[in-house]
Amino acid sequence: MIKFNFPRLLSALVILAFVEPAFAQQQIKKVSLTQYVDPLIGSGFHGHVFVGANVPFGAVQLGPVNISEGWDWCSGYHISDTTIIGFSHTHLSGTGIGDLGDIMFMPTTGPLKLGKGSAKDPESGFLSTFSRKNEIVKPGYYKVDLNRYGIKAELTTSKRVGMHRYTFPSTDAAHIIIDLKQGIGWDGPMETYIEKVDDHTIAGYRFSKGWAADQRIYFTAVFSKAIKNFSVYDSITPKSGTALKARNVKGAITFATAKNETVLVKVGISPVSIANAAQNIKAEIPDWNFDQLVKNADQQWNKELQKISIKTDSLSQLKKFYTAMYHTMIAPSIFDDVNGEYWGTDKKVHQKEGFNNVTTFSLWDTYRANNPLSTIIHPEHVNDMVSSMLAIYKQQGSLPVWHLMANETNCMVGYSAVPVIADAILKGYNGFDANLAYEAMKTTAMQDIRGTNFVKKLGYIPADSTAESVSMGLEYAIADWSLAQVAKKMGKTADYEYFGKRGQYYKNYYNSKSGFMQGRLSETQWRTPYTPFISIHEHGDFTEGNGWQYTFLVPQDVNGLVNLLGGESKFDVKLDSLFIAKGDMGAKASNDISGLIGQYAHGNEPSHHVTYLYNYIGKPWKTAEKVRYILNDFYTDKPDGIIGNEDVGQMSAWYVFSALGFYQVSPAGGVYVLGSPTINSAEIKVAGGKTFKVTVKNNSPENKYIQQVTLNGINHTKSYIKHQDIIKGGTMTITMGSKPSSVWGVKNADRPSNANN
Repeated sequence: MIKFNFPRLLSALVILAFVEPAFAQQQIKKVSLTQYVDPLIGSGFHGHVFVGANVPFGAVQLGPVNISEGWDWCSGYHISDTTIIGFSHTHLSGTGIGDLGDIMFMPTTGPLKLGKGSAKDPESGFLSTFSRKNEIVKPGYYKVDLNRYGIKAELTTSKRVGMHRYTFPSTDAAHIIIDLKQGIGWDGPMETYIEKVDDHTIAGYRFSKGWAADQRIYFTAVFSKAIKNFSVYDSITPKSGTALKARNVKGAITFATAKNETVLVKVGISPVSIANAAQNIKAEIPDWNFDQLVKNADQQWNKELQKISIKTDSLSQLKKFYTAMYHTMIAPSIFDDVNGEYWGTDKKVHQKEGFNNVTTFSLWDTYRANNPLSTIIHPEHVNDMVSSMLAIYKQQGSLPVWHLMANETNCMVGYSAVPVIADAILKGYNGFDANLAYEAMKTTAMQDIRGTNFVKKLGYIPADSTAESVSMGLEYAIADWSLAQVAKKMGKTADYEYFGKRGQYYKNYYNSKSGFMQGRLSETQWRTPYTPFISIHEHGDFTEGNGWQYTFLVPQDVNGLVNLLGGESKFDVKLDSLFIAKGDMGAKASNDISGLIGQYAHGNEPSHHVTYLYNYIGKPWKTAEKVRYILNDFYTDKPDGIIGNEDVGQMSAWYVFSALGFYQVSPAGGVYVLGSPTINSAEIKVAGGKTFKVTVKNNSPENKYIQQVTLNGINHTKSYIKHQDIIKGGTMTITMGSKPSSVWGVKNADRPSNANN
């Protein structure tokens, strides 16, 4: 007979009633972290995130495509839409331009239709609607019911192979359509090919033109059910035989199914050949165990998420943090085959040597936070990224600007590969040829394209010579400063002095009379009329921003900027003014300028370091106020929970860093400025099996100001820490309070500007 101690039981129940469920103050690292990832966060508003199944940095992003098109469908999917025209094997995540969407599969029943139809007239094509209540999205797995056909579609992946499981109703007219015409956004087919290889295999390729001007992808698809009826089409026009080469090829498999019969498909992709795609399948998914593959994908995501184990006060914070981590690991993605072959920018097949070749380099965005985050938790991926960029350099003669599927898009301003590589070298990375890396950076910086000829000759880019000249010039100064630091480390004194001087050229865009960065026409003339509020997308002097925002884009020399703006007092006033200034940006402003606090735009990357600049003038409490507000109000656990375009993980990387309590302002070298952590503790796994622990005492919504910091038990008065402090392991303890400290981080010697002194 079991006896209950009712007073004790009642006491326990009372305690449980006041403690949030299992997530509250638990040891997170002992449980699955993928349960806190919601891939639908960022699928609303202008987040543009990929929704579907993938593995960390995988070549395959297998997910649904809505019929709607436009800016908010750059990834092919938006939360406002409940239509599906198929499941494609490649997607972008958080870009402002749409592309990919290659090799689309669509299961249907009933009369075979080869057109996709329209939202107004679904019956005119194969489009289906779906209900959110029947949609499941989690890392490595996607499931949805196609209302029109009574088909359950499930998706999962390995690195280079997507696996579909379709559960059909009883019918004599079941179909799987393979659509090589359809792409996303700017993408359109140039040449496509399909063939029936045998009774279980279909293969082909898709060459397309879009953001990537010459994209090539090959596929092999292996079916669990024998293929008895296969037909080919040029768009919707039937053609004879079981193979076809044309611009808009589609193929259709038709068969009978019993009730709840499942048909599985393994689809390998390759940038090189059909044979390589088939080899990828044999190497990565040799069997038909769909459920095990889902588990494998979940384990891969958990392994990566476990690199930062946190404790927080709420489920919402856990979801925001781990979804943000998840979003930082979609790209750069694998762009080679299991045999090591990949397609180069020079349109030749190459064999990788000692690294995983990767693609999708949104460097103008990610150099600010996502790449620095990798230097802490993904050391192997850092070496892969740098080695891939050096391979691109050898193939095209310069480092990538915005590289996609062996194509240089030259999208965005600057040469942002330079600070990424410089940061890796300065932090001690050596998994690549450092001399080649230096050559690549210097060669890229010494080109005579995109305004660099003016930088070398005049020290600035004339506004009437190049669109977005101010933004271009400021980004060049950031990269040149980064290159100078590498030159110094490598003992290249002349280069250090030369590029150090170019790193100061930001001053040439500052008009002391207007008090802002401004388009310059000559040594004596500025572009007029001028207002710091107006932004003209792609045709003005600023890239997705205005004079207010770009006046503070000097992360490499904050002290110099402070002096340029008139000293600490005037800088303080100017920085305060940024967050309260009100003004119309004009009808031609970019949609990317979102998440506004005054003129500060958190939804776009040039603003991301700005909240941390107060630390440089000894007022870290102002940084804390702004950072905490953004963390709590601009990031939520809802579909519209990212305040702007995700930009291939950069928006999320800002959140990960800032929630932990620090952020790398200067683009290279590893000085992390402290802010206002929202986690209560964290364990960060770094190379060599070491752990850097962050413990936050007295944390709460009211206690947002740092009072004291200790590093490995020693009082740490500095308002920053260094990369070496993290990667050698140890413990940082932060004590919070409800009022600003008059001591911590205030003295000149404790400010980030003195970090390298």
